[in-house]
Amino acid sequence: MKTDQMIPGRRSVLRIAACLGAAATAGALFTERGPGRADAPRPAAAPPAVAGAPEKESAYRLQPMTEYTPPVFRRALPPVRTRPFERLADAGRTMVLTFDDGPDPHYTPGILRTLREYDVNAMFFVCGEMARENRDLLAEMAGAGHVVGNHTWSHPLIPKLPPSRIREELGRTSEVIEQTLGAAPLWYRAPYGAWNKYSFEIGAELGMEPLAWTVDTLDWAEPGTGTIVRRVLEGAGPGVVVLSHDAGGDRSQSVTALRSYLPRLLDAGYRITVPRR
Repeated sequence: MKTDQMIPGRRSVLRIAACLGAAATAGALFTERGPGRADAPRPAAAPPAVAGAPEKESAYRLQPMTEYTPPVFRRALPPVRTRPFERLADAGRTMVLTFDDGPDPHYTPGILRTLREYDVNAMFFVCGEMARENRDLLAEMAGAGHVVGNHTWSHPLIPKLPPSRIREELGRTSEVIEQTLGAAPLWYRAPYGAWNKYSFEIGAELGMEPLAWTVDTLDWAEPGTGTIVRRVLEGAGPGVVVLSHDAGGDRSQSVTALRSYLPRLLDAGYRITVPRR
């Protein structure tokens, strides 16, 4: 795996006080619930079946990192979450669409086009190594009003890592996002939905809130476009957060499914939105 050659510093300790001061706003938007099925790890998907892809899945999942010294952060002030947010609270017929593992130049642009066509915003939880290689897509996401979140650097199983590695995975990804967009991410998601005490504490130190999901499309398993569409529509409801993917495998089904279920959600009266802090 390639490693960064330059180690940037943080800006005023990531503006931790300001981010944590906004936690009350996040609490008003989301409700905390038990982890449920979000805690069950899922197998890694097959590599993308696209010729000439610059980053195969094996290039950024579960790989060790070297030559990086994470910045030192002070411990976060309370409150520190003990469970991730899973849905919007008291938001009426509002839903959130989220996409993990990207950005991928083969699939992310198609998702961005559909979102732009219907004038809605989504959340993209990016892996640091993918983000480093596709900074133009990060800029396009942010420029269109989408929320860019932290999904670790190499998509590891967090509970198997020591705190120093968790800080490295999250801190290094936040650095890339801040370098590219001028602001550090305010939200993060644990790969496989596998959280632990250290991930919540370190995420808070980095000024981020944890977000899981309500509906898992299981699109990583490539179940077929129709199945993905059905899972979204059957799981739709007030406050629902939908999990899909724009990288980590062949995501052509995910791209096509979005074009089908998004207009149907809008026709059903749902407002697709993103949290703001």
